[in-house]
Amino acid sequence: MSAFEKWAGDFDKIYKSDTEKLHRFEVFKANLQFIESMKNQPELTYTVGLNQFADLTNSEFVAKYATLTLPKKQKRSTSNTHANLTSVPSSIDWRSLGAVTPIKDQGQCGSCWAFSAVAAIEGINQIKTGTLISLSEQELVDCDTTCSACNGGYMDYAFQWVIQNGGITTETNYGYTSGTTGTGGTCNTAKTGNHAVTIAGYTDVTPYSETSLMNAAAVQPISVAIAASGSAFQFYSGGIFTGPCTTQLDHGVTVVGYNNTGSTHYWIVKNSWGTSWGESGYIRMLKDYSKTSGICGIAIEPSYPTK
Repeated sequence: MSAFEKWAGDFDKIYKSDTEKLHRFEVFKANLQFIESMKNQPELTYTVGLNQFADLTNSEFVAKYATLTLPKKQKRSTSNTHANLTSVPSSIDWRSLGAVTPIKDQGQCGSCWAFSAVAAIEGINQIKTGTLISLSEQELVDCDTTCSACNGGYMDYAFQWVIQNGGITTETNYGYTSGTTGTGGTCNTAKTGNHAVTIAGYTDVTPYSETSLMNAAAVQPISVAIAASGSAFQFYSGGIFTGPCTTQLDHGVTVVGYNNTGSTHYWIVKNSWGTSWGESGYIRMLKDYSKTSGICGIAIEPSYPTK
């Protein structure tokens, strides 16, 4: 119980009853056993560890944090303005180039789609204007009715909404509250008219092609969908993630770079689960995977805003 008590203190966990606390302790023990079992696999190129999700069963974790909603019949654009690049750098990291805002936390809300889309918009805006502005996920959660607020959404729909709205406002103007409430709020139309950043359109990257994704990521941060429902992903703490994972896309994140220079190539991916998860909120994922889907389906649904 002492390890659980320390963990609960570290993550400010408060339970409504002793019964609930005992139940969460049992879940914690099972998760700790999984984490310990992963340490006995020396061939792994990544590590797992305790984080804020350690008192959630995997099914609870999936229900809350793997909520991306893909259209059943989707018409994807075939144009890709970055497809014909003659040369791309062997590595790029948009964080060091000033195009990535600090890690954010979606909290108790299935709003990954909004965080993924906003990160891509923040990126292209900085690249085009030289100014990095933190933009409002809450505006999308509250106002984009083509998505389902804290119950899932889709990055392309978020891009469409920003275009139709005439822009998106700042985080400062329309702050994030759904991480605490767990629900979307009422759209504040007074704030939605205060546009800080506009985009001209969006483009879908050629699917099932890591080369196309790399060409796009060499130019700007890219919204991607991945399969994030596995326990290894839930407790990822560092290194180059190689699975196991499926290609059942359920989580929206943002590719903010890649590296082809070492023996194991990888994508640099910005998540929205705070800095306690992964590598201070980021994950490196295996690049040049044996299947065209990319690791965890990362190459299936990439898209980016244009400006």
